[in-house]
Amino acid sequence: MQFDEMGLMTGKVLFLLPGTACDYQTNFGSVLERLSEKYHLVCVNYDGFDGSGSIFPDMLTVTEKIEKYIQENFGGRIDGAIGSSLGSTFVGQLIQRQKVHLDHGIFGSPDLDQSGRFSAWLQSKLVVPLLTSFTRGEKKKAKTREKLKDFFEMSDEMADRFMACFEKFSPESIKNEYYTDLLTWLQDDIHVEHTKAHFIYASKMGEKYLNRYKKYFRDPEIRSFDMQHEQWLFGGDAYAVPVLKAIDEFMETPV
Repeated sequence: MQFDEMGLMTGKVLFLLPGTACDYQTNFGSVLERLSEKYHLVCVNYDGFDGSGSIFPDMLTVTEKIEKYIQENFGGRIDGAIGSSLGSTFVGQLIQRQKVHLDHGIFGSPDLDQSGRFSAWLQSKLVVPLLTSFTRGEKKKAKTREKLKDFFEMSDEMADRFMACFEKFSPESIKNEYYTDLLTWLQDDIHVEHTKAHFIYASKMGEKYLNRYKKYFRDPEIRSFDMQHEQWLFGGDAYAVPVLKAIDEFMETPV
């Protein structure tokens, strides 16, 4: 596991937790500088995605390592954490388990899918080979690059960086991450005193996700944005600036 601390070291402590098959450098690379101006950032790369040659074990084992770091370095309490996509599962677990305390849990347009073991196994058998194969060969790379540019309005550089993540990490780590995320459940109506759940809702994902956010957390603060899944991280300032403003407002919300 890799925990890199940077930014305004006297600012509020904000953990950045990347999504599927990503390191924080790629996932949050477009907003790191701006977040660093206001927050004491702790940027996390999980086992299997930290360049150490390790293999991602499972979501709960990694959650425990994040909790241990918070306990040992911040007295068990931090101001906030942002989870991008799959990273939101970690935010949810940190709140639900109550081994550490977060004032603000910020969920970056997650799907928060949950399933049983057979369904999770079947989905991983179907999806993971796609995730680990679309960068094999120049024709596939070119086709994937164009799809990313069209869907997320990514630049060529951002699309190449995004594809590089799937190319450089172990298929076993990606499989373990994807599979165990589906098995890592959240309870309904989670409520922890003095913790506020905030959701960045990408409205183009569809209302079923909005309903899911309300199902898992009691009275969450939800901000709707006219964008695709996590487009604020990959689609340029038109999407990033409004979401960054919302994050600042989330972090100032009384708890």
